[in-house]
Order: sequence, then C-alpha cells, then structure tokens
Amino acid sequence: MSLSFLLQVTTPVVETMGTKDQSLWSIVERSSVGFGLVINIALAAMMGYVVFVFVERYLALNKASKEDDNFLAKIKEYLLEGKIDQAKDFCARSSSPSARMLEKGISRIGKPMESIAASIENTGKLEIMRLEQRLSFLATASGAAPMIGFLGTTIGMVVVFIDLENAASLEIKTIAPGIMTAMVTTVAGLIVGIIAFMGYNYLVSRVGKVVYQMENAALEFMDLLNSPGK
Repeated sequence: MSLSFLLQVTTPVVETMGTKDQSLWSIVERSSVGFGLVINIALAAMMGYVVFVFVERYLALNKASKEDDNFLAKIKEYLLEGKIDQAKDFCARSSSPSARMLEKGISRIGKPMESIAASIENTGKLEIMRLEQRLSFLATASGAAPMIGFLGTTIGMVVVFIDLENAASLEIKTIAPGIMTAMVTTVAGLIVGIIAFMGYNYLVSRVGKVVYQMENAALEFMDLLNSPGK
C-alpha cells in the first residue's frame, strides 16, 4: 500500500484573529449616536450634579456636626450667672445649628415657656431644612438615572431592528451601534443611580446625627430654664 497520498495532504492554516482593545472613551463615543447622545449627556450632567451635591452636603454636615465639647456647659454658666448677652454672643460666634437654635431661645428668656419652646422648635425646623437642602435631588437621581438608562436601552434596540430591516445582509457592523447604545446607557444609568442612592443614605444618616445633637441641646436648655434655681 502506497503512502504517497499522505504527502499530498495539506494541513490547513488556522489564522487567529486578535481582539482589538478599545478605550472607555471610544466605547462611549460609539454609543453616542443619534438619541443615545442625548441620553449620555443627560446622565453625565446628572452624575456631575450628584457628585457636587454629595461633596457640598458632606462638607456642610461635617462642619455642622463639629461642636465645642464645652458649648452647653458654657451656656449654662452664662445663664446661671445671669449673663444673657454674653450667652447670646457666645452662640452667635458658633456656626453650629444648635447654637443658632439656642440663640433664638435665649433671646426669648423672660417670656412664657411655651413661647420659648415654640421659638426653639421653629428655629430647629429651619435648621433641619437647611441641612437637608438638595438631598431630594439625590433621592430623585437614584430612581430616575436607571430609568433614563433603560430608556436608552429601549431606543438602542429599536435602532437595531430598524437597521436590520433596512440592511441587505446580516452583519455585526449593522447592529453594533444600536446594541452599543443600549448597553452603555444601561450601565451609565445604573452607575449614576447606585452612587446617588448610596450618597443619599449616607448623608441622611449624617443629618440624623446633627438632629440628635440639636434635640439634646434643646432639652438641656429647657431643663435649665425649668430648674428651680432659674
């Protein structure tokens, strides 16, 4: 048996095709086609404002939570000595919400206790509103950003079907732009939503700590006014 036919067998050459690395910016750029550009711009703007609100509120709450350990003791000392003006000036020099709240209460000393309590309560509500300003945007963004991303997903899939309907043959290049828009907008929306959600909950917990300090200061102040020696 001749084995010459084995010499005629050619081994097929298998060409390996490497994948082309793409930068994050190129992926975003490819997804920003048509309405996808509007979605990406909206999510980018929302992300920027989310970061701004978080940083600004974090710094504000960090400043509000810092209070002199001897603040209440000093106020008690001034009030027990009858130094009302000095107590008010001491509160005015502090930037904490508790100080502004007690300053209003000190200015009402001599009036009925109900009036003093009401003034402290109203001032406390105003201070809490200041602490919570712009936090509602984080709550809104945590829910709206994923929905905007899913809107981009739907639009991207619609574009895919339109391109398939108009294409003469099925090719990856035909459906790639629409799928890229769908996927990138979904990921971007989820990222913005997660960051906003986590930032909102963290800041709310910080607000709760400041409110606790304010309530404690108000209770000690009212107890001092109601003490028999005052």
